Amino acid sequence: MRSNPVSISLSSYGADLVRQRGQASFVPMLAAAGVNRVELREELFASPPDCPQLSAAIRTSGMECLYSSPLELWLEDGLLNPALPARLQTARAVGAVALKVSLGHYQPRCDLTALAAQLSADGPMLLVENDQTAHGGRIEPMLQFLLRCESIALPLGMTFDIGNWRWQGESAVQAAHELGRWVRYVHCKAVERQANGRLVAVPPRAADLLAWEALFAEFRPAVMRAVEFPLVGDDLLAVTRAQVNNLARLALTAEVSHA
Repeated sequence: MRSNPVSISLSSYGADLVRQRGQASFVPMLAAAGVNRVELREELFASPPDCPQLSAAIRTSGMECLYSSPLELWLEDGLLNPALPARLQTARAVGAVALKVSLGHYQPRCDLTALAAQLSADGPMLLVENDQTAHGGRIEPMLQFLLRCESIALPLGMTFDIGNWRWQGESAVQAAHELGRWVRYVHCKAVERQANGRLVAVPPRAADLLAWEALFAEFRPAVMRAVEFPLVGDDLLAVTRAQVNNLARLALTAEVSHA
């Protein structure tokens, strides 16, 4: 497997293009760009994936795979989402090292024993992400959930989406400080507010990359990080390679800060 700790979320190439070409078609380009991990997106499969074929293609490329689902882990009534087992099964079928889902409507009465029954030490690891919603995109619910999981040694981690904190007006710096020890995967995107007030993901500028270095100091060295902002241009390989190199350099900074 490659040593470069950078992943690409295939949503970065735009939903229309990915659905048109198929997610497997991007694998050779990502390998050529030096990517370590491909993040498959459940919502971008135009039809059910051929899991064995997809798994073999990714494995042959020398990359690893993460399976991303828009599933919310906890429903509004506080029950575990009954679709979780099927998502874990699909993640295993494509050879994913992890399944990424959103926190959902976590509350103190949620039954963690029900969640524990679905998780296996031999994977895929469950990675729970802060999304853009009021119930799943704030620091406090995520912190309380992870503390409870830690108390009973649940084998899961957090996907830390840098940009998503903006949707709920939360501080990414504070979030990294409070949640950093659980972070196993980082979604990287800069965020801008358009003239109509809408927040959108954009590629990072130099100032964004500099700010991200401070966040990465709160995470484990060389934590896996993903491009999750638009990758567009006539030469997608060159565009992808440039952004992979930008994120890879954050690993070097993080390693120095932990030394």
